[in-house]
Amino acid sequence: MSDIHLYTAQTPNGTKISILLEELGLPYKVTAIELSKNTQKEPWFLEINPNGRIPALTDTFTDGKPISLFESGSIMQYLTDRYDTEHKVSYPKGSREYYEVNNWLMWQMGGLGPMQGQLNHFNRYAPEKIEYGINRYKNETRRLYRTLETQLKSSTSGYLVGDRCTSADIASWGWVAAAKWAGIDISEFPELGKWVQRMLQRPGLEKGRHVPSKHNYEDIQQLTEEKIDERAAAARKWVQEGMKADAK
Repeated sequence: MSDIHLYTAQTPNGTKISILLEELGLPYKVTAIELSKNTQKEPWFLEINPNGRIPALTDTFTDGKPISLFESGSIMQYLTDRYDTEHKVSYPKGSREYYEVNNWLMWQMGGLGPMQGQLNHFNRYAPEKIEYGINRYKNETRRLYRTLETQLKSSTSGYLVGDRCTSADIASWGWVAAAKWAGIDISEFPELGKWVQRMLQRPGLEKGRHVPSKHNYEDIQQLTEEKIDERAAAARKWVQEGMKADAK
């Protein structure tokens, strides 16, 4: 029996865990972390995740003692390894597909998330527009989108690995769904666009993406570039303040 407690915020890294929990049908508690108030830097949270980032998760381990997990990829591996005994969104450990899923999970953690995250920063939150930084990270994010596009073109199931949706799809979905916020035109990647919509039809994803607050995918699609910049301006101040605090 799980005793899962998720500490999260409405970000692509945060929602991937709530989506996975819903896909697995696991009961869990949620604590919303207010990033704008630096709740993730408070001592109680650092006891769970010494890196001071979301998501984080606690559970009762098999030895009956608490376990703390951080880094979204690590949390996803823990949840599937321990709880996905029916392999709803995973494959048996040691199988070819198990390692292929791991490829894409590590790819997202080391590539797509960091590159698109930097694009978001330079395009939306930096105090000045630095074209080199924007172009550098936009081109790299587009390259990574092309990698996903190529993989999906060769898929017979419509998912990244094998015959089912896995944690590989869940890990990447939130980032690609935020393409417009990053300044990427998803129409350049038709297979990727269809995959985003296919994932939206999954009840687990639909429920999990709205944890701990409403996911804004549909709203963002209606906004102009100017309106997105206006919304980003509201967060720019606390992003800059957070950077100053981290530099101390």
